[in-house]
Amino acid sequence: MARVTSFDIAALAGVSQPTVSRALSGNRAVSAETRARVFAAAAKLNYTVDKNASNLRRQATRTLALLFFEDPSPGETQINPFFLSMLGAITKRCATAGYDLLISFQQLSGNWHVDYEDARRADALILLGYGDYLEYRPRLEQLLRQGTHFVRWGSVQPGQLGTTIGSDNRGGGLAATRHLIERGHRRIGFIGTAGDGSPEFQDRCAGWRDALAQAGLAADPALMRDATSCEADGQAAVHSLIAADADFDAIFCASDLIAIGAMRALAQAGRRVPADVAVVGFDDQPAASLTSPPLTTVAQDARRAGETLVDMALAQLRGEAAEAVALPARLVIRGSS
Repeated sequence: MARVTSFDIAALAGVSQPTVSRALSGNRAVSAETRARVFAAAAKLNYTVDKNASNLRRQATRTLALLFFEDPSPGETQINPFFLSMLGAITKRCATAGYDLLISFQQLSGNWHVDYEDARRADALILLGYGDYLEYRPRLEQLLRQGTHFVRWGSVQPGQLGTTIGSDNRGGGLAATRHLIERGHRRIGFIGTAGDGSPEFQDRCAGWRDALAQAGLAADPALMRDATSCEADGQAAVHSLIAADADFDAIFCASDLIAIGAMRALAQAGRRVPADVAVVGFDDQPAASLTSPPLTTVAQDARRAGETLVDMALAQLRGEAAEAVALPARLVIRGSS
């Protein structure tokens, strides 16, 4: 006869397996009514709780797992530089709270969504990066079904899964484009893949559209080019605009890496920045201030981002509500505009 498992109890009680685990372990987050249903189902199936195993599972590791995901950008690290800038704040916040930090690099094609909690490797996950969100979302759904505690950096939009921390991408795109309009530019392009698979770029593009509409200007599809967050894509996008004889006097790029590549292409074409074409990026990575001319960009607060990710993960572990947070983004004006 097969051994009865918590999944059998879940099916009979009409609840999820994580809810069964919490009810049997005495977690106060489970309502009295639900706990009674779980125990009734367990009794009907003659299920006996293994106290030793239960105690071992409930033992906190006092560890958070930070999972970096491979980034499409070229380079040896394959990690978005903005995420690396968060690392100091995340590490310090964990240490202050008395938690260790487990750092792991994950390939999106790998089995990274295996439950770290059940394996007792970490109490909660912090997820940075995701590649194509449409491919990433099913993994998040599985984490939710498993009852895994996790927070993630991403686009704060309705319908996002789990506790999401992110920047005000739409507001940042609005500020960047308004700045270009105030400088007298009227033919403003957008470079960045703004589809459902890239919700942060999609938000930044929406801000670009908002600013143009408010100024009575059209968002011209002929001035838009897809690009992932890498210099090569930014460079190729501008070469494509020039080859198509597009009429543009400014470009808002969805990331600093795209903007750096765009400025390189403009220089190769003999177009001066900002005299002929103004350029604005997004992120305020360290390299942004070192370009020639220095890049105007929208700054994301890496320190506050890292701290908030840890704070929300710990709030989940305490059984508190961990709400999505959109952090302010700030325009930093330099020589490229």
